[in-house]
Amino acid sequence: MFAASPGRLLAVVLLAGCASKMPPTSEEMHGQVLPDGAPPPTQWTANGAAAGDVEGGWLSTFADADLDALVAEAIAHNSDLQAAAARVEQAAGYVKAAGGTLYPSLDFFGRYGGKLGGDTSGLEGGILSSTWELDVWGRVRYSVRGVKAQYVASESDYAYARQSLAAMVAKSWFLATEATQQLQVAREMVDAATKLLDLATSRQRIGAGTELDVVTARLNLDTYRDNLRQLELSREQSLRSLELLVGRYPAAALATSPQLGALPPSVPAGLPSELLERRPDVLAAEQRVAAAFNRTFEAKAARLPRFALTASGSNLSSDLFVLKDRDNPIWSIGGSVFAPIFNAGQLKAKVEVSTAEQKEAMAHYVQTALKAFGDVENALSSEFALVEREEILTATVSDAERALRLAETRYRIGSGDLRQVEQQQLAYQSARMNLLRIQSDRRVQRVNLHLALGGDFAPSA
Repeated sequence: MFAASPGRLLAVVLLAGCASKMPPTSEEMHGQVLPDGAPPPTQWTANGAAAGDVEGGWLSTFADADLDALVAEAIAHNSDLQAAAARVEQAAGYVKAAGGTLYPSLDFFGRYGGKLGGDTSGLEGGILSSTWELDVWGRVRYSVRGVKAQYVASESDYAYARQSLAAMVAKSWFLATEATQQLQVAREMVDAATKLLDLATSRQRIGAGTELDVVTARLNLDTYRDNLRQLELSREQSLRSLELLVGRYPAAALATSPQLGALPPSVPAGLPSELLERRPDVLAAEQRVAAAFNRTFEAKAARLPRFALTASGSNLSSDLFVLKDRDNPIWSIGGSVFAPIFNAGQLKAKVEVSTAEQKEAMAHYVQTALKAFGDVENALSSEFALVEREEILTATVSDAERALRLAETRYRIGSGDLRQVEQQQLAYQSARMNLLRIQSDRRVQRVNLHLALGGDFAPSA
């Protein structure tokens, strides 16, 4: 059974070790997302999906220089993004450290002059030693591949964090601008209520009105003033949130645009099947499956014997005693075998743990992929619905303004009461606020769609 020469046996072992297992391909991963391996639909089911390929550079489509500057500031100073970049650097260091295990190690120990501690041997010289583990079963290669996959996952995490930060800054900018516009509407309503109180007071003075009208008008004014103060606080808080995102002190001192800019044209949404190859968070989850796969086979290979080649050279001398071999330097070369015999099931347990981690990584990948599909469908349907709502609310604002003017005219000439004016005033303010919210939401949802599609905010290289 052992008639083969050591050299031939080593060659057979090395060839056996070359046949290492590879993690599942992207196509195989995609086939696990939907039940029974069903492919994604050929087009998005929600209304509003424009034809064409997904492109980068969505930030420039809003044509807002102030927003561009804020995003650049956030990319440069946001601490969460800096932490994500540091994690990429850590992963790169692990790759370098793991890659070194594929090569022989070389160590040197030397001692010259004087005594160390209680040593009275007078031994001087140096020892040079080298060890190289023969990766017969692929344990080291699995380890290196797993660390590399984790590094790629960290890069994808950073890319997604970068895109998410840009999207968050853009959405916060639109919401802060909306808050500024709502504040202006509230001030106008306070002015209108003040004029209505003056009118009620004048009518009471000439006998055409009552004290109830005056008190009611004053109550209405107080309500609008309270609403104005709430909106001022809301705007301050939105500005502080935006300032924190870009790395500034939260002083609520950031100047916003006086109004929302024009909404860019419809966004090409691509195909559902392409999403899994583009979204950074999906790519990161896919790489974590590969990392878990390699850790599983690394744990399996750890149960098998390890083979290593060793070589050393030494040049030693002593003034106190004669060394047994006076020929210096002395060189030696050999090999070693390490085989786990009994470890109370520890290595087997590690295989079971890594196998469970691989299943968890696969489940997380499926969850991330389905969420990506859901993000796009929701963003498309929301944008389609918001277009219709904006048309309805634009007409509502026009009608409410007309009704308010008619009610005010009737009250001035004495053919209407103050209650009708106040009701129309409230309806007009509510319609204007809702319209502003819808217009802001359309821009927020547009950013959500870009993020969901995996398109970068920077122009494609």
